[in-house]
Amino acid sequence: MPHSDALARLWPASAVRVRAGDLELRWIDDDLLVELSELAGRGIHDADMMPFEHPWSRGSADEVARSVLAYQWGIRNRISPTAFVLELAVLHDGTPVGIQGLTAKDWPVLRNVTTGSWLGRAHQGRGIGTRMRMLALHLAFEGLGAREAMSGAFVDNGASNAVSERVGYARGGASHVAREGAAVVHNHYVMSRERWESVRSDHAQRLGGTVELHGVEGLLAQLESTPGGAEAGQH
Repeated sequence: MPHSDALARLWPASAVRVRAGDLELRWIDDDLLVELSELAGRGIHDADMMPFEHPWSRGSADEVARSVLAYQWGIRNRISPTAFVLELAVLHDGTPVGIQGLTAKDWPVLRNVTTGSWLGRAHQGRGIGTRMRMLALHLAFEGLGAREAMSGAFVDNGASNAVSERVGYARGGASHVAREGAAVVHNHYVMSRERWESVRSDHAQRLGGTVELHGVEGLLAQLESTPGGAEAGQH
């Protein structure tokens, strides 16, 4: 049995794929993780800004890469009936360009997910951030049966705020969040299932093809059967 088949049998989340046109979300194996870590080390944002609550993206190229490695290795097992952290590589034309994550707490009761992501600087400004969020929402609502999806961005992160608005989220207010020793306004966005139903047809044209979901049935079975808990993290 090929290694990937054995892993999918033992850990079904590893078989998850979401694809439309030239964009794909895929489980992060070690080979992909090394490429993504080095991509992050080459830069995600300008030196004078910080889009993340925890400044993991500051430091030398190797320090940032190690931060990505450590975080991803630490959350791979966080798939359970009550909570999950699912981080997927984003590939554009087969090239790793970033990471798209979905996290959930109290999943059987709330059925909501929170998305988080990053994109290498060389791949920004090309519409990939919008499309990868659309794929994440398709996985959440069509694949996992979510009731609600949430996202957020600091007020000075224009690109992330613009993605949420283009995708069709409703504004969910704002709050102050501590970031590098200062209180900064953090905008909240909400996508209800009803709102998703009204906007998903608009997404089809932007995605460049029919959305294909793979491995989701196995993931659903894993969510129902894996003992233990999971807590959200870095991104």
